[in-house]
Amino acid sequence: MVGTGSIWGFTGSTMTSLMFFWAIYKQYFPYHLRVYIEEYVYKLMGWVSNYVHIKFDEYTGEGLKRSEAYNSIRNYLSSKSTACAKRLKANETKNSKSLVLSLDDDEAVEDEFEGVMVKWSSSVSKNANQSNTSRGNGSDERRYLTLSFHREHRRMIIETYLAHVLREGKEIGLRNRERKLYTNNSSQEWYSRRSGKWSNVLFHHPATFETLAMDPVKKEGIKKDLIKFSKAKDYYKKVGKAWKRGYLLFGPPGTGKSTMIAAIANFLEYDVYDLELTTVQNNSELKKFLLDTTSKSIIVIEDIDCSLDLTGQRKKKNEEDEENEDEEEKKEAEKKSKVEGYERKSKVTLSGLLNSIDGLWSACSDEKIIIFTTNFVDKLDPALIRRGRMDKHIEMSYCRFEAFKVLAKNYLEIEAHDLYGEIEILLEETDMSPADVAENLMPKSDEEDANICLKRLVKSLEEEKEKARKLAEEEKKKKAEREARRNKKKAEQEEKKKKKENGDVAGENGNKI
Repeated sequence: MVGTGSIWGFTGSTMTSLMFFWAIYKQYFPYHLRVYIEEYVYKLMGWVSNYVHIKFDEYTGEGLKRSEAYNSIRNYLSSKSTACAKRLKANETKNSKSLVLSLDDDEAVEDEFEGVMVKWSSSVSKNANQSNTSRGNGSDERRYLTLSFHREHRRMIIETYLAHVLREGKEIGLRNRERKLYTNNSSQEWYSRRSGKWSNVLFHHPATFETLAMDPVKKEGIKKDLIKFSKAKDYYKKVGKAWKRGYLLFGPPGTGKSTMIAAIANFLEYDVYDLELTTVQNNSELKKFLLDTTSKSIIVIEDIDCSLDLTGQRKKKNEEDEENEDEEEKKEAEKKSKVEGYERKSKVTLSGLLNSIDGLWSACSDEKIIIFTTNFVDKLDPALIRRGRMDKHIEMSYCRFEAFKVLAKNYLEIEAHDLYGEIEILLEETDMSPADVAENLMPKSDEEDANICLKRLVKSLEEEKEKARKLAEEEKKKKAEREARRNKKKAEQEEKKKKKENGDVAGENGNKI
């Protein structure tokens, strides 16, 4: 017993001494000197050790993009960590019944593959210079994972094991991930600890293609196009194109453009990045935002014609139309231009946007869909919506009978009614958005049944038809008045021209006399 006590006493005093010297070392040795010493210690250990170490940083390059390899390895190690690690990091996720556990900082776990034991360790270090926070990861801490294994297994680990880890980790991530809706932050918020380039919430929009009010044939064509894209990685590589696809959704307000985006996201199980261009300061910042998006995602710019002064930059107006334009319309256009010029803070240009979505930068990540929406497609610059950028143009039109039947089934759970014939005729003669039709179909109380809702829709359609008729008459009258004013102005100009010519002739005759 005495011998055992002596051993424990010696061990305790030795550990105490080591801890004391370690504290002195960390406190009084300058950081750069410690880095220098540790570098040579690691080299010395490498000379005498039979083990190989591979390091995986959380961020790649200059910190512009989160490493997909790091995320895949962390996913792969999650089950190993839960079973074996002594210290775990618990991440609470919204609307999740269980905690997500991962390997804690400065913790290690072992793994076995084909009879070979390897060791994974998680580490974190502080940047020496606070300016390194500009790396873009929103913190002055750098995390990394290290794989250690015996050098005799080098070839098998590099060629087989790592591929297995990355593949399994990616599949685990796709199975366990909660899809999110992102919005871009102001650049002033990037470097705070709680905020990066994007903020997010869980994406739980209920829209599906089954509930989308659209012609079934058109809807089926869109679904087939999406399926073809999601399976076309090798095809895009073969033809030399970035694995991305652009969709332009255009049509009047209330026709379901945002609902279509949600339906596409749910159909493909993609994340959604809602990019607000007016908060992006310049083209460089726009590229950084897009670089920080993940694969299997949809990048959305809604109301692209209103986001920035990007539309119609190369449009040439007809000189004759300019001469005949009403004075009131000119004043209104000038007023609008001044307001837009005052409000515009972003320096994103059309060229910068085109290069970001379709230039060299667009090939930095795969499997993305880019969607633009607009109420006025004619206002968009042709270069912005040409095929190859916006590959598929989808018109979101007013509600017709086929779309109405989808809405009636959704809201009233009926597929036929005596009023269907009258409604079909009215919908062909009247432009009403699916949003307005849905509002009429939605029961306002428990006493309202399908019959009451359909009668309300019929009444609304008749009122809208009458309103459209009056507007058409007023527009016809205004058009005639404008034409009359133009003809009068033209006649006055002709009369003025004739008088001037007659005056010139009279002057010449007087000079001759």
